Amino acid sequence: MSIKPLGDRVVIKSLESEETTKSGIVLTGSAKEKPQTAEVVAVGPGGMVDGKEVVMTVKPGQKVLYSKYAGTEVKVDGEEYIIVRQSDLLATVE
Repeated sequence: MSIKPLGDRVVIKSLESEETTKSGIVLTGSAKEKPQTAEVVAVGPGGMVDGKEVVMTVKPGQKVLYSKYAGTEVKVDGEEYIIVRQSDLLATVE
């Protein structure tokens, strides 16, 4: 099964968070912060959304930063994805 977002929605998959800090301290599962970096899996067509023309600027495969509490988490074929509006994406990571 594949996910095809509608309107200005983007499907992203969170990237794993760091296991250790820069100083070498190993983090336990509860001490890790929720990652805010993700890879774009699928992009909606854009178009008219809420009376405004939306042009999609991200593409599948790009790495992005997203708002910490943005989106809806879904599970498809055992994989976890997050569906967010393009406006919830903060930046691309290169």
